[in-house]
Amino acid sequence: MLSSVTELHSYIDRTQLTQELGGTQEYCHEKWISHRTAIEGFALMVKKTAQTLQAFGTELAETELPNDVEATSTLLTTHTEKKDEMKEDLKIALSQGGRLLESINEPLVSDPDYTMNHDELENLSTVQRLLGQLDETETAFDDFWERHQTKLEQCLQLRHFELNFREVRSHLDQVADKLSGFSEVGISPAHGEHILKELTIHEDRTCVSMNNTGRSRDTLIESSHYAVDSILPKCSELRAVCEEVGAVLKAKKSHLLKAMELHSSLEKVDGIYLLASQPVDKCQSQDGAEAALQEIERYLDTANQHKLNDLNGIWRDYESVLTADFRQVERVFQKQLSMQEMFEKRRISLKKLAAKQTRPVQPVAPRPEAIIKSPLSSPGINLLAFSTAVSGRPPSLSEEEENLAVLRRHVMNELLETERAYVEELLCVLQGYADEMDNPSMANLIPNTLHNKKDVLFGNMAEIYQFHNKTFLRELEAYTDCPELVGRCFLERMTDLQIYEKYCQNKPRSESLWRQCSDCAFFQECQKKLEHKLGLDSYLLKPVQRITKYQLLLKELLKYSKGCEGAEDLQEALSSILGILKAVNDSMHLIAITGYEGNLNDLGRLLMQGSFSVWTEHKKGHAKVKDLARFKPMQRHLFLHQKALLFCKKREENGEGYEKAPSYSFKHSLSMSAVGITENAKGDNKKFEIWCNSREEVYIVQTSQKTVKKGEEKRVEISVTDSGFAPSSKNTDKLKGEHADSLLLSSRILNTVITVKKKNTMLLSKTVLKLNMSTKSTPILFLQQNY
Repeated sequence: MLSSVTELHSYIDRTQLTQELGGTQEYCHEKWISHRTAIEGFALMVKKTAQTLQAFGTELAETELPNDVEATSTLLTTHTEKKDEMKEDLKIALSQGGRLLESINEPLVSDPDYTMNHDELENLSTVQRLLGQLDETETAFDDFWERHQTKLEQCLQLRHFELNFREVRSHLDQVADKLSGFSEVGISPAHGEHILKELTIHEDRTCVSMNNTGRSRDTLIESSHYAVDSILPKCSELRAVCEEVGAVLKAKKSHLLKAMELHSSLEKVDGIYLLASQPVDKCQSQDGAEAALQEIERYLDTANQHKLNDLNGIWRDYESVLTADFRQVERVFQKQLSMQEMFEKRRISLKKLAAKQTRPVQPVAPRPEAIIKSPLSSPGINLLAFSTAVSGRPPSLSEEEENLAVLRRHVMNELLETERAYVEELLCVLQGYADEMDNPSMANLIPNTLHNKKDVLFGNMAEIYQFHNKTFLRELEAYTDCPELVGRCFLERMTDLQIYEKYCQNKPRSESLWRQCSDCAFFQECQKKLEHKLGLDSYLLKPVQRITKYQLLLKELLKYSKGCEGAEDLQEALSSILGILKAVNDSMHLIAITGYEGNLNDLGRLLMQGSFSVWTEHKKGHAKVKDLARFKPMQRHLFLHQKALLFCKKREENGEGYEKAPSYSFKHSLSMSAVGITENAKGDNKKFEIWCNSREEVYIVQTSQKTVKKGEEKRVEISVTDSGFAPSSKNTDKLKGEHADSLLLSSRILNTVITVKKKNTMLLSKTVLKLNMSTKSTPILFLQQNY
């Protein structure tokens, strides 16, 4: 037991004692407690951070790699976010350790000669050791994350590669399927050029796809990808398929070029084209005859260069391409045998016409009925008149048939060329406009009024394209060498052509939507990319124009196919096309009816529709009461269905395009099972009565005065049963004949006088419809508007 501090100093050096005990050592108990508490908290944070990083590393290591692009991309994003959170925790721990270290070293900073005591040195050592552990942990985590991130990124690259592989493989399979459907010879030079263009497009697309795949493969291999063993076999597979497709493309192009060479030779041999290109009116003058003579002589000078001298040689040189598509080889070879004499006779005739005369020469004018002139062929082409003018005699039967065959070929060529152009235009619109509406990069250019309105704007154009591209065009091309039989193709596909009715019914909505956003940047950008001079609205009108074009082409073919094998089919096809046009036009009127609460489809087929003047009388007791002034009729538009007669009020609309078309406000209807009809109301043959309920309600109907012309009235009897109207067998052919010309792109006003004879109170047996048909038709309101 020590009795004083001095006695303590004899046992312990002053430097080891605090100032309270007379020593020289500086000591603050509160500071010591603060440092120890901070060090223990920091040690706990370092331990917790290390445990969290270890658990996260285990989670990353045990995660299975996804099998698709989207899931892999999502996983990479999720792991990156968690990594960032871990790095933030490390940063906080290191920051706390740094501040603690600065607090311990504070005495040395203020006094460089300061000597730390044992506790301070121990605290300093502990904090430095914990900071070192954190640094090591962070370095190890960064290394692990770099490897894990590389693996995820390579996995994402692999999934993109696999997706690209599947797309390229699918594209190659599609190309192979399309190539199998391509003709290797073509059926004409124009058809051959079209196929060659298609083959070149497929070849270019295939090369681009393979080049992109090759670059992806090289990038993955150069980056030491972990799945090289999976990538190389896929690339080898694609290369093998691409080489196979390329070989087929090369072979088809080679055959096609050879076939086009033969086509060109056959056309040059076929001298009838030269005769067909000489305008007849110029041949009747001396100067014109001289020009025509020079053309004949130029052709004869070079004819031997293109003459088929050896048919066996042709078969030998073009053996690889001579298929059933080259049936015209033997025909041309036979025709050229008789061609020399024809040319010689025409040259002599032209020399006579071209020779100087001492007296005026009266030109021979061909009879109008002998002239065959096609508005679809080149201006001035007139084969029969040309033959008569230059030879002074009517053409022979075989020569006339040859001339008609040339004209049929001209019409068929126009049908095919315009059909191919039509298909290409539809594809251009669908890819350049419709598909771009789903392009995310173009989304900011699409106005709100256009969102989710693609079906409204384009209607069923995609369905129309698929039908024409995959079916109709190919079937039409099969009739290239026999244009007179193409009516069969139209008849077989008449049901499919009714898809145009849906498109035309949607056209008013489409045009209305177009006017709302025609000036938006989206359409301008699409038009710029496509390099179109015309806007989208011009191309949206193409299907309407196309369906109306077919009947014109069929009329031309029918005119040049009288007496041919397929003439009846052409006539039936023409009537069917006109029937589709009528159905389309009638449907456009029906959708303009407003205020009818029922379903118009329940009323049966629309038989006719037109505007009439109507007086209404109601019988009350023994008196008749007129609803309106005695001499003032109501103007009503009547729709005659199989089961009902609708009375509507026509309203003219203000606007542009289809919005300018009239609408029809429904007023009332009469069931056809309960009406009676009286012809020649009150002795006036322009009026008839429709009555019901024992004449308690009588409607006096008068046809429009503007369309009634003397000598233009025709009567058609139609049988009417309790189920509706149907043409009687004895008048069916007559009905078709009377309707055919009036349906051609024109709206006729149906002026009807109906006589009803009842056999009993339940059955309406017979009705006579009287049609006053104008010879001058009015343009169809809906189909031809805005052409």
